[in-house]
Amino acid sequence: MAKVILVTGAARSGKSEWAEKLAAESGESVIYIATAQENPDDPEWQARIELHRSRRPADWQTRAVAIELSQAIEHSSNCLLIDSLGTWLANFLEQSDADWEKTVEALFQSFDKTESLIIFVAEETGWGVVPAYPIGRVFRDRLGSLTRRVGEIAHTVYLVVGGHVLNLSQLGMPLR
Repeated sequence: MAKVILVTGAARSGKSEWAEKLAAESGESVIYIATAQENPDDPEWQARIELHRSRRPADWQTRAVAIELSQAIEHSSNCLLIDSLGTWLANFLEQSDADWEKTVEALFQSFDKTESLIIFVAEETGWGVVPAYPIGRVFRDRLGSLTRRVGEIAHTVYLVVGGHVLNLSQLGMPLR
């Protein structure tokens, strides 16, 4: 089974940078799985993607995986840095709840099919007001549930806030 690390936090908190540091220190060859879909018509989005791209070491492989994350995990024996669960989930917002559950189950089943170190980056979205629009509530609730499930099986969970890293696995205790 895969060894899973979860790095979660707010936007621009440093969570991706911390995940990159963990991957670099793993001693393994790294495959960076980018879940964001490029959009040349959105310069601000492209700038965000380029910021992440510019920090990656030249010897890391990069794979754009917007949908088939389970398959990418199953067919790897490297350290996988998956950035991020929120952008991956956003590609499935139109799925019914039943189909989304099948997608999530396939993701978790893929962990049993690899020995890879998997470092997930996940956004924390539920710390503010309840979104006024149904699709925003679907995103927030699905991401919260997905992050919690990954955290329950993760070997280590980190929270990055304001440029500081907290090892929740050492400081806290699992809810279950």
